Amino acid sequence: MEMTSKQSEVFYRAAAICSRAEKCSTDILTKLAQWEVDEMDAGVVLEQLIAEKYVDDERFARSFVKDKFRFNKWGKIKIAYQLRAKRIDSNTIETAMNEIDDEAYRETLIELIAEKNKSVKGSNSYDRKAKLIRFAQARGFEMDLIYQAMAEVLK
Repeated sequence: MEMTSKQSEVFYRAAAICSRAEKCSTDILTKLAQWEVDEMDAGVVLEQLIAEKYVDDERFARSFVKDKFRFNKWGKIKIAYQLRAKRIDSNTIETAMNEIDDEAYRETLIELIAEKNKSVKGSNSYDRKAKLIRFAQARGFEMDLIYQAMAEVLK
């Protein structure tokens, strides 16, 4: 499908953004709305970005999962929540999540809890454990893994 000159201009601006950093289709639609591009033109531009591989939600999800786990040390729950907020479909999320190595995931949680344990203050061990659990939950880790990691760190 041939694009109008306005659509081409918007396409090149959006392509430049996609070239700098991985973006999902929701991010691009939000950006196009900020630029006050009408919905029909936005749809055409997004289709073209997808066709030319500037936008790929699967690639975005894999990159997002890898980055948030490695650099932010987020758990799977928090990562999945953020991806759902960006309207990434659940199959894509699940596929991307499966790329996280289970042993590295467990080790990251243990390291986080061990590090936080050094600075957490509580009047008794119950309060300290509760604070550590809340910390790990806020990072998006699963309760069963939190309990296992706590047992390892506090032994």
